[in-house]
Amino acid sequence: MDLPAAPITPPHTAPLTARIAQRIQDQIERGALPGGAKLPSIRQYAASQKVSIHTVVEAYDRLVASGWIHSRPHQGFYVRPRPGDAPAAAPRGRDTPADFDGMWYFSGVFEPRAMNQLPGCGWLPADWGLEQTLRRSLRHLSTDLPKLNGYGHPRGHPPLCQWLVDMHAGRELALKPDQVLLTHGASQGLDLCVRSLVRIGDAVLVDDPGYANLLFMLRLQGARLLGVPRTAQGYDLDRLEALCQQHRPKVFFTQPRLQNPTGSTASLGQLHRLLQIAHQHDLTLVENDIYADLDSAHRPSLASLDQLARVIHIHSFSKTITPNLRVGYVLAHPLQIRHLAALKMASGLTSSELSERLTLHVLLEGRWRKHLLRLRERLAQAHVHTAQWLTALGFELFAQPQAGLFLWARHPLIAHSQALAQAAARERILLGPGDLFQAQAQTDGAPPSPWLRFNVSFSLDAALPQFLSDHLSRRDPARAPAKKDPGPAGVT
Repeated sequence: MDLPAAPITPPHTAPLTARIAQRIQDQIERGALPGGAKLPSIRQYAASQKVSIHTVVEAYDRLVASGWIHSRPHQGFYVRPRPGDAPAAAPRGRDTPADFDGMWYFSGVFEPRAMNQLPGCGWLPADWGLEQTLRRSLRHLSTDLPKLNGYGHPRGHPPLCQWLVDMHAGRELALKPDQVLLTHGASQGLDLCVRSLVRIGDAVLVDDPGYANLLFMLRLQGARLLGVPRTAQGYDLDRLEALCQQHRPKVFFTQPRLQNPTGSTASLGQLHRLLQIAHQHDLTLVENDIYADLDSAHRPSLASLDQLARVIHIHSFSKTITPNLRVGYVLAHPLQIRHLAALKMASGLTSSELSERLTLHVLLEGRWRKHLLRLRERLAQAHVHTAQWLTALGFELFAQPQAGLFLWARHPLIAHSQALAQAAARERILLGPGDLFQAQAQTDGAPPSPWLRFNVSFSLDAALPQFLSDHLSRRDPARAPAKKDPGPAGVT
């Protein structure tokens, strides 16, 4: 790209993001950047202009939204050809309706309208939720609408905060209301923690494989990701300690229970050892525990073992009530909550009191605990069913939790799961390829992943194992055809 000779400097009155976007647009309009030309990477451009990565991300996003440039997964940003330009060659292997990279997962996965089956998604089917209870709660809430004026409390609806204090007392975590911050889902809680604890270039520990949304947030923040390998029993703690000694990270973002994507859960002994390592190396632990309500076993959290001395705890109701109800929360030391609340107000003011009141009414309505019991039973049945047909097709399972949403699996005939996901997308099936969940991106030298994440609640239709069986048969013609229905049907 024809980069400016000198960094953009602040004398102009327009915002820096707008000036960068306008500079690139001017180069495109005068032909200095023809259709198909590749732009510098976000990091390269930020370094050349001595600006933050966030500024360049926003500038590129503006140019994408206005149609001047477009992104190619794992390749970068390119000038979009205009009328009269020679048509640019399409990148090889990208002829499907879904492009499976971090940017796609952070936005496109939530718009799967073109897909008939969603075994790669991260939520529960609509008919597994609390629709009737929600309708009753909405009718009840309508009588309180005149009270919904102003912005609400910065830390969230106080009665819901108090309910959380009381609920966590039963989980052996002693809380005060000033240790609770309600958020717009767990994602906002994670984002607030990322912006509070991480600076550009910081070494940050993450689960590997890990939560794709979080990995994308941290990369946008400019963090240097250090993957702590997951095992079927939790963590590779020797590797964790070696990373602490070598890189001196200050924070570990982790999901000890029913982890996304592997479904694994760390043992109690591992949690105690993790807290010892954190104390020894002055490490803050950000515990994402959004699947706790799906766990049929009664286990302590890191937060309860540590009593929030160096643990920040994140949870959400979106997984068990409905994904559209964006209510989550952060538990932490009062000083940390005060800082996170200030960040919350600076970025978007208060969270929705309407949603928080609705959530509280659902929790108090009387069907919540029975709903969780039924949900856990259905998921356990779905785990058995999905594990049966996956192993019948020759897949290796990373773990068999029989709880939570996910199974993590690979097949000896599948070297790169993203290619399979592309083939599935052409059949209107959404899969979760392993590349999305790797701590090290392929653009940074990571090898292609053979692993796939299966949401068991969306893996009950016989059409999914049949598609995979057909795909495997094409890769190995000598393979015996699988049965049309490799497992029991009708899990409810």
